[in-house]
Amino acid sequence: MQLLQKRNLLVIIVTAAKKCCEIKLKMKQSEFLKTVMPFKDKVFRVAKRLLVSTEEAEDATQELLFKLWRNKEKLKEYKSIEAFAMTMTKNYCFDRLKSKQASNLKLVHSNYKENNTSLDRQVELNDSVSKVHKLIENLPEQQKLIIQLRDIEEYEFDEIAKMLNLKPTAIRVSLSRARKTIREQLLKQHKYGIS
Repeated sequence: MQLLQKRNLLVIIVTAAKKCCEIKLKMKQSEFLKTVMPFKDKVFRVAKRLLVSTEEAEDATQELLFKLWRNKEKLKEYKSIEAFAMTMTKNYCFDRLKSKQASNLKLVHSNYKENNTSLDRQVELNDSVSKVHKLIENLPEQQKLIIQLRDIEEYEFDEIAKMLNLKPTAIRVSLSRARKTIREQLLKQHKYGIS
């Protein structure tokens, strides 16, 4: 009788331990999602800016989230998980661009839509947005990334500096040069044929 009680007690303890582990795992998963979900769209946008292709950006985002999940225990060591994720995204995208598969990337853009404009105005706006995107794509990689992080994702200079391992002053200078290049190219294109 006592042996049977001990076995039943052991079964109860093992079952409770399994349930405890399952609850613990679910809590870790929900905690992970609470940590990662707020910036997953930013990761996607940075990947899209660098890789251009929506499919490639989705793959990059999925790969990054998988790597973060795999190393979820180490995430608490980082001051800013978001900055760490952005750095990982940047590195992954640069690796993809260097790989042989990067030759298959193609330009796909249709982000800008406005309902209350005439067709002429809408075509003109789409053309302007498209020109700016093309000019950004022609910038050096570092300037392209800084424009994305500062002007589109609206990160602070200090945050960008941490992500890219640069000084905030270097970020400001690079951003200024990138904006100046875009402005000069746009003015050059608008003046073409006028004078």
